[in-house]
Amino acid sequence: MELRSQEMRKNAPELDPLRIGTGWKPEDLSKPQVMIESTFGDSHPGSGHLDILVEEVRKGIEEAGGHGARYYCTDICDGESQGTDGINYSLASREMIANMIEIHANATPFDAGVYLASCDKGMPGNLMGLARVDVPSVVVPGGTMNAGPEMLTLEQLGMYSAKYQRGEIDEEKLNWAKCNACPSCGACSFIGTASTMQIMAEALGLALPGSALMPATSPDLLAFAREAGAQAVKLATMPGMCPSDIVTMDSFENAILVHAAISGSTNCLLHIPALAHEFDIEITGDTFDRLHRNARYLLDVRPAGRWPAECFYYAGGVPAIMEEIREHLHLDAMTVTGKTLGENLDELKKNGFYERCEKWLQDFNARYHVSLKKEDIIRPYADAIGTDGSIAILRGNLAPEGAVIKHTACPKEMFKAVLRARPFDSEEECLDAVLNHRVEKGDAVFIRYEGPKGSGMPEMFYTSEAISSDKELGRSIALITDGRFSGASTGPVIGHCSPEAVDCGPIALVEEGDLIEIDVEARKLNIIGIGGERRSMEEVAAVLEERRKNWKPREPKYKKGVLRLFSEHAASPMKGAYLEY
Repeated sequence: MELRSQEMRKNAPELDPLRIGTGWKPEDLSKPQVMIESTFGDSHPGSGHLDILVEEVRKGIEEAGGHGARYYCTDICDGESQGTDGINYSLASREMIANMIEIHANATPFDAGVYLASCDKGMPGNLMGLARVDVPSVVVPGGTMNAGPEMLTLEQLGMYSAKYQRGEIDEEKLNWAKCNACPSCGACSFIGTASTMQIMAEALGLALPGSALMPATSPDLLAFAREAGAQAVKLATMPGMCPSDIVTMDSFENAILVHAAISGSTNCLLHIPALAHEFDIEITGDTFDRLHRNARYLLDVRPAGRWPAECFYYAGGVPAIMEEIREHLHLDAMTVTGKTLGENLDELKKNGFYERCEKWLQDFNARYHVSLKKEDIIRPYADAIGTDGSIAILRGNLAPEGAVIKHTACPKEMFKAVLRARPFDSEEECLDAVLNHRVEKGDAVFIRYEGPKGSGMPEMFYTSEAISSDKELGRSIALITDGRFSGASTGPVIGHCSPEAVDCGPIALVEEGDLIEIDVEARKLNIIGIGGERRSMEEVAAVLEERRKNWKPREPKYKKGVLRLFSEHAASPMKGAYLEY
């Protein structure tokens, strides 16, 4: 078959000289041409090292007889912008990355693509762009950073910060944590959104088996990058190996079952539906809820577990998780190896993959003077940490379209509760009230007008950490928002409440003292009382209708630029908050 790049050369006579001027050799012009798209840049540790991997990909492409062209769309860092208005750009950046990849690839078509990213929006943005471009493609996850001294990892900074503001630790201890939490490149060392989405890329069949979430400093990652480049060239000449041929509903179900097993980030409920939308497949919160019910939660890694994320790879990574839940997976799902998932898993057992992982685990044990076994990190199916997945979708008159809770990170005391409403119209107001003890046990704290259309859907990380790190509040109140949470968030937090406040969702109508019912097992989130008194559901509905008549739309927060575009076109959080045109 004739390659796309060669068809293009016939119609664009200026193409060859321009590429020669870029540094291509004349003989490169007739080779399979592979776009290498990455988020490399000095934006954060997850992208700062990707140029090294890009060069390994180029070597792999060249060795396989192709030519690689480097393209970049640097992502931003949620952690660096956390707690400021900068975080409002985070979710919108996912859309812009996907847009730029679409532009890069379609303005000058390529025969295949390799996509490198590590972090929260860079990875889903690349996956969405990959789906739009739809040429044979391989994803290279950028890996995770190492843990610091005392096994310190970045998600603990929220706890240290809250303790410092409460006077529980001094500035010297806080500064120690700041200087040691990120000792290397790679994604943050816990199962946050970055780690979750790297794992999802492999679980979907788009990354090479065993390549997700290994330490970014590992020589194994360089080898995987080189192999990915060679595989992209191979796929370019194979029919039926575009992403749309590989990724099916079965692929998404496999990924969601892995999400349950790892207690993945709630932000995955934004990114997986948005990615599925690019493939014309419908994934909703209900899909997650259905697959998480009765699913086994196996991974003892932070923030819900005990160990840093690098331990995930040492225990066998995605393949080891999949082996534990193998009987529930669609083993005939196709992958970028050109083989099925089941064939990949069988091959890994034969080629020494798990023995290499065990060697790295022993090195970790020596470094931290511990004696971890694989089973301490990835529990056997029969010895699961939990048996009902890790997230639940709650519904009721407060969230008719749904809201999400990560119940594996929620205190059992809050699985069933009736609380008093304390609404705030911004995170800043709420955080100030929590830190200054104006929030009491038994409160349902609301942060609203922080959804996609309200302010870009920022993370409520510092507020959730201030609550969960408080010994009393962390087990006696709930935080409910139409915004979202960091993958590092723990505690009684409920996000993505839909419809959002700016669309006059019921969350906008909550008033001080309303009674809020949370029932995780029954999947309920309701307003059951007004002004501190229980009412029938009919009476509550009548009160809400009256409040709705008096509700006035807020003036748009952003009047120009990217966030105006995002606020005007973003879909519901429960659909994935992608841009609807």
